[in-house]
Amino acid sequence: LLRQVGVEFELLLLRDRSPRGPDVSEQILPDEKAEDYVARVTREKAEYGAKVILWRRLPLRPVLAADTTVVVDGRILGKPADSAEAMEMLRLLSGRTHQVLTSVALHFDDNTSQVTQTSDVTFATLSDDMIRAYCASSESYDKAGGYAVQGLAAAFIERITGSYSGIMGLPLY
Repeated sequence: LLRQVGVEFELLLLRDRSPRGPDVSEQILPDEKAEDYVARVTREKAEYGAKVILWRRLPLRPVLAADTTVVVDGRILGKPADSAEAMEMLRLLSGRTHQVLTSVALHFDDNTSQVTQTSDVTFATLSDDMIRAYCASSESYDKAGGYAVQGLAAAFIERITGSYSGIMGLPLY
């Protein structure tokens, strides 16, 4: 998405699986609201990325981080752990409108600027066969809410209000 708008960048990958655990936890805190959750995780990713730059003695530059979550009925839908959870999420989204929240943080020189964008996504009613077929692809397992708007799940979407690129993970406006 950054290349699409002409922004040059270098990836600074954070680990989500290692013997020590993830570099930044995506665990939902007790009673944490969706907007607070996605903003916290994004801010922690940006700040951790800045620390990695210092630890590795890399040239100082701004760190951009983003995180996306899906919310329906106040329930945060993260990345499904397995096929059963992915199917449960898609059944929950079927025939309904849900929110996709993407928070973006820019950290540089001990300062963090942040914004969170919300889009509404309306899914068509999905049959169990459609859900099973989708979950047979690898697409749903690393995506909040169990689907990728830019992939096969595009066929499920009746309407979007908000930012398409935000639903993908980085609002470009």
